Amino acid sequence: MIYDKIIIGGGIVGLATALAIKERDPDCKLAILEKEGDTALHQSSRNSGVIHAGVYYKPGSMKARFALAGNASMIAFCEKHDIPHEQCGKLIIATSQEQIHALELLNDRATANGLEVSRIGQEAAQEIEPHINCVEALHVPSTGIVDFKVVAAKYVELLKKCDVELILDCQVKDVKQQDWGYSLSTTLDLYQTKYLISTVGLYSDRMAKQSGVDPGMQIIPFRGEYWHLKESKRSLVNNLIYPVPNPNFPFLGVHMTRLIDGSVHAGPNAVLAFSREGYGWGKINGIDLFETLSYPGFWKLATSYLGEGLKEMYRSVVKSAFLRSVQELIPEIESNDLIHGEAGVRAQALRPDGSLIDDFHLIEQKNGIFVLNAPSPAATASLEIGQYIANKIYSA
Repeated sequence: MIYDKIIIGGGIVGLATALAIKERDPDCKLAILEKEGDTALHQSSRNSGVIHAGVYYKPGSMKARFALAGNASMIAFCEKHDIPHEQCGKLIIATSQEQIHALELLNDRATANGLEVSRIGQEAAQEIEPHINCVEALHVPSTGIVDFKVVAAKYVELLKKCDVELILDCQVKDVKQQDWGYSLSTTLDLYQTKYLISTVGLYSDRMAKQSGVDPGMQIIPFRGEYWHLKESKRSLVNNLIYPVPNPNFPFLGVHMTRLIDGSVHAGPNAVLAFSREGYGWGKINGIDLFETLSYPGFWKLATSYLGEGLKEMYRSVVKSAFLRSVQELIPEIESNDLIHGEAGVRAQALRPDGSLIDDFHLIEQKNGIFVLNAPSPAATASLEIGQYIANKIYSA
């Protein structure tokens, strides 16, 4: 089977990239190869469902630019296609005076990123979220919520209308780079393409290596676990409540999120996963775990964040510890109000020196593009990332 372009990976970024390519080149013979029996089963759907605004990201970074543009394009896409969504806004709350300086810095960063945000006092914050523990807050009105699995399904529907071949249960086993493009051996067939785009998330480093590309990094999987608030207590959360991020840890911390279906979940934490698809403590993959534990960058990272990392692991196995994090935001929530929910795995790109790749990261080749790091806010920014990749392809 010969194609003009093949995308490996049927997550939300791969699907959005296919849309952008067909928009630029309607006659392109394009296929998406997906190893699962459906699309968007991993990071694309196992997330908090937040349409991010772009508060946290370094000004000028791809994350900052694409989150701002992606917030607008995702909401416009949902409106056009009647996808349930809501631009409900969120509060980032300081629960002590010691956090005020960090909140000020977030306000400055959000403003630098082009967002309209406002610092508000306790009384104003509690008018929005009456049950929070708060001394001051940052209000981000442009943040929204949606089910990204539904968004991805709409992408698929549109792709089928423009004759993109979506080939499921098709795992790529071997990739050979040729002068004219790439040859791909899979569990279904042999495929050839003039141009290859890799958007495989949790396996991005491996796919690059398979294709003869040095990624210069490795994916370390971190599991994020969620608890659901029981139905009778959902009224304690109106929309989205986030803590001020811990400056000593690279993740956002436990937050409260109302989903588009009205349910509310608390989380996620961030614990090392023992498999790239390790959605529970019992999910262990020997190859994945060996790769993590034998990677020098992991040990440098672990040393840097040892204390906080151990707290995250403790909070994973001891419900009362997780509850204390929730109660810092909403003191009224009690242990029996929390019901154990699903988990997701974040593909975190890590350099050999232990530093995190904190932005979207792509490598261009003569006949291909490899997306090596696309964590949150990639779902929000999926249309923008797709357009960026299409522009790279067609401007070459």
